[in-house]
This record gives sequence, structure tokens and C-alpha cells, in this order.
Amino acid sequence: MLNFEFCRPTKYVLSRFAENQVGSLITGLGYKKIMLVYGCGSCVRSGLLDKVLDLLEQAKIEVITLGGVKPNPRADLVYNGIELGRRNKVEFILAIGGGSVIDTAKAIALGIPDDGDFFDFYLKKRKPKTALKTGVILTLPASGSEGSTNSVIQKEIDGRVFKESCVSNLNLPAFALLNPELTFTLSEYQTACGVFDMMCHILERYFTNTQDVTVSDRLCEALLLSIIESAMIVYDDPENYEARANLMWAGTLAHNDLCGVGREQDWASHYLEHQLSALYDIPHGAGLSVIFPAWMDFTYKHDVMRFAQFANRIFGCAMNFYDPESTARAGIMSLRNFARNLGLPLNFEELGAHASDIPLLLNMLGVDDVNKSQGSFMILHRRDCEQIYRNAALFDPKALSV
Repeated sequence: MLNFEFCRPTKYVLSRFAENQVGSLITGLGYKKIMLVYGCGSCVRSGLLDKVLDLLEQAKIEVITLGGVKPNPRADLVYNGIELGRRNKVEFILAIGGGSVIDTAKAIALGIPDDGDFFDFYLKKRKPKTALKTGVILTLPASGSEGSTNSVIQKEIDGRVFKESCVSNLNLPAFALLNPELTFTLSEYQTACGVFDMMCHILERYFTNTQDVTVSDRLCEALLLSIIESAMIVYDDPENYEARANLMWAGTLAHNDLCGVGREQDWASHYLEHQLSALYDIPHGAGLSVIFPAWMDFTYKHDVMRFAQFANRIFGCAMNFYDPESTARAGIMSLRNFARNLGLPLNFEELGAHASDIPLLLNMLGVDDVNKSQGSFMILHRRDCEQIYRNAALFDPKALSV
């Protein structure tokens, strides 16, 4: 196990009507003028936005609203939010929504007190030194952004789309309000994309070169098993409160780095997928259901026993000690079967992507065969990433019946 420091000061409230605490939490932090950031209408249609605005009015909090956040959030709206926030001297940013809304709120919070271009933080040109505090009312469990140090924003620069992340403790929300009932109306596909996203947040940490990480291995495995079990319940009973609650909390724990402390983490699959979702504007979880198993196909021989352990402990595949590669491959196929059972895509065609765009995806990824690479479990250069994209493009779903 590696040495680590770990601190997550976010206050989590999981309960029915957790959102009712929003006014008291913000006033308790000493803020009276806030910006409320939300998406493209679901919280409006459900009445949640009006409810929250009423709660804030009762708490005598002045609110500036900014709606219209899209999936795979864009820098343009962040710039608008920064200008709006500065002009109105807002003190705090509240997000109502899922990962895209939360990441946008975090970016605005970074940008308002900064003199430069906020996207410099995402391009790793500078590190943020200060930020406004943020809070979250979560409506879509998936990204784990309500408890993470991460924010992902995309921006087009000179004809190239950059979908980049900024990791900073300044991004940690002050509070996250989790009401499982707010997720009852999510579609099967939205739920499925969220489930696979949170699973991949765990797997990016699980596949590691660090030895003697028994505690975090078991944390990862417990969360993965809980997610799979709860997802199957929700699939049959979308308004099962307990299963929705377990998914909501699992999504937070999957990405608040509890599973990642003391171990090397990979994240190559996320960067490979970011190019797909930037180019085709697809849900992140759907892209991961195509990319992550393709990454596994390419890397499993690097540590066959870790992949066999995953197969055995998560999907119950029989451990073949004479041929552990067969167990490892069975685990990869089991993950694909699970994705298929959720109704998720398994190759480029089902995703709406095109193999002919692989050179463009590689250029967007910015890797080469000498210096620029991705990942840490296996160091992946351009030729490696190209093969993973081809694995993803050409996988035949008929193989699932074998």
C-alpha cells in the first residue's frame, strides 16, 4: 500500500426530502446571495426547481439562476456563469442535477475569483488557488461529482475539442443532498448509463499495480456487488426506494476516492472515452460500456491474476488455476453481458460511432508513440490506444452467446 492523506469534508444528507435542508445549510455557512445552476428542464418539469426556489426564498437567500447545462458540459456556459456571478457578486454556487451540472457549477466557482481563463486549470497550465464554495442537490447518480475533487468540461480550441478534467480539493462540495425519490423518474437508459459510469470509477482504481491493498480491494468489490444487485432490483422496480438509495450512495462512494487511497490508479479508459463523448455527444456511461471492456481485452495479460480475481469475486466465474487467462476472459465477457442486460451498447456501431474516426479520436487524445501516453496500469501509447479503439469498434455482440 502507498502512503496517503485523505480528507473529504463534504456533508452528505441521504433521506426523503433531503432537499428541504438546502436553505438552512446555506445560511449556516453564512451565505445570502447564490447562483443556482441547473440543466435543460427536468428539474423544471418535475417542480423541483420551484420547490428549491421557494425554500431559498423562505431562508431569505437571494438567488441568481443559470439553466441550460447540457450533457458533456461546455465551456461557453461556464464563461457566461462566471460573468453573471461576478456582475451579481454571488457568494456560493448551488447545483441541481447530475454530473454535468455539478461540474459546471464547480468550474464557475473556480472562475469567479480568478483573474485568468478558468480553462487553464483544465489544460493543466495553472493550478487553482481559491474558489467559491458549492453545494449539490443530486438528481442523477452516476458521475460521483457530488463527492469528488474532479470536474470535467469540454471546449473547442482551434478546431480541436478538448474534454479535460480539473482535480483540486477546492472542487469538493460543502454539502450534497441525496433524495432517492428524485431518481424514480429516470429512464432505464439513464439509470443504466449511471450504473456503468459508477462501476468504471471503481474499476479505474481496482486495476492497479500497487501490491498489498486488501482493504481497498474489498471496498471496491463490495461496492461493485452492491451496484450490480441494486441495479437489477431497480430494473424490475424503478421506484424501489432502498435500491435507489443504495445506488445513490454507491455512486458517491465510487468516486470520492475512498476506494483509491493508497493505490496507483489508471484512468486511461476515461480519457479514451472522453474523446468519444466529445465527438459524438453521447452519454459518458454508454461510451464506457464500449471502451472499458475493450481496454480489458488489451490489458488483461499484464496481470492475469488480478483480472481473474475480478471475474471470480464479482461475477462468480470459477477460478481456473491451470488456465487463469480463461477465468480473466470470462470476467470480461461477464461485464459485457451485464452491460447488455442493462441495454447498453457494446461496440461503435451500437454507440453511433465510426471506426473511420479512430485517427481523429487519437489526435484528440493527444498521444504519440514516444513521449505522450495514457494510463498507469499499462502505459498506453498511440498504437496501443488505436488497438483499444479498434477492439471497441469491432467487438461482435454475438460472441456473448458463446
